[in-house]
Amino acid sequence: MIVLVTGASGFLGGAVAAELVAAGHTVRALQRRPTGVSGVTDVLGSVTDPELVDRAVDGVEGVVHLAAKVSLAGDPREFHTVNVGGTRLLLDAAERAGVSRFVQVSSPSVAHAGSALAGVGAEPASPEHARGDYARTKAEAELVALARDSAAMRVVAVRPHLVWGPGDTQLVERIVDRARRGRLPLLDGGTALIDSTYVDNAASAIVAALHRADVAHGNAYVITNGEPRPVGDLLAGICLAAGVTPPRWSVPAGLARAAGSAIERVWAIRPGTDEPPMTRFLAEQLSTAHWFDQRDTRRDLDWTPSVTLDEGLSRLAAHYAAR
Repeated sequence: MIVLVTGASGFLGGAVAAELVAAGHTVRALQRRPTGVSGVTDVLGSVTDPELVDRAVDGVEGVVHLAAKVSLAGDPREFHTVNVGGTRLLLDAAERAGVSRFVQVSSPSVAHAGSALAGVGAEPASPEHARGDYARTKAEAELVALARDSAAMRVVAVRPHLVWGPGDTQLVERIVDRARRGRLPLLDGGTALIDSTYVDNAASAIVAALHRADVAHGNAYVITNGEPRPVGDLLAGICLAAGVTPPRWSVPAGLARAAGSAIERVWAIRPGTDEPPMTRFLAEQLSTAHWFDQRDTRRDLDWTPSVTLDEGLSRLAAHYAAR
């Protein structure tokens, strides 16, 4: 197929674009910066630009939509413009261009209302209950995308959970940096059981969703390695791979949530230059279980992870050793 990938200059988007090229597809990519992925044709710009989006989808058979504003804080209007408005623009253009397969890359946070998610599947996206502007707008965007599912354009939503791996600057580098500076606490001892996804597995699952759209369309699927571990163990594994001391001090989750709420209020008035050190959403993510039943995902997408968590940590250690 000729496939358009949005957001392919990002960590996961680049991996998806490379996976598609390796599978023999012709790949076009729409994002603000060059992808740097061999074999990909870049179209530079924003998913909020109607003319550019029309040009990007011209002649395309499949779309994988990853572009989004991803942050713990920021202007709520910008989240809505990019995550909801950009998705609507892309869907409109895809329908006009005769695109037959559309994969909406979403997030498990669209169904997370602050309490534990233990062994569940893809619960319904809920903009009303999702925590934070990112999760709320991604929930709305997922609902908008799935509402466009039809015989002519088959739409699948996928929700990769906590994607990490070598070269990840959003999750891994932030964990390592905060641990190095002694600013990475465990909440309630780091005992909450969580799933995560090695980047190669997330990319292959997204490509599988594109290939299996005839079977999977109209549905949402959570993607994980299927190896839930205590959050403290996962943080320790990442830190040890990078050669830094894992976090050993613990903070009560209730205190972290209260502090996160206070920081959010301050950030709304005087935003910092980086992500806030804590938000209520982040505190909830670090202190509540969120692991998922993968049976529907693996059956409908005809997919299984190829890289275990331990192998992923070994690859991460090799990456840091090479640096």
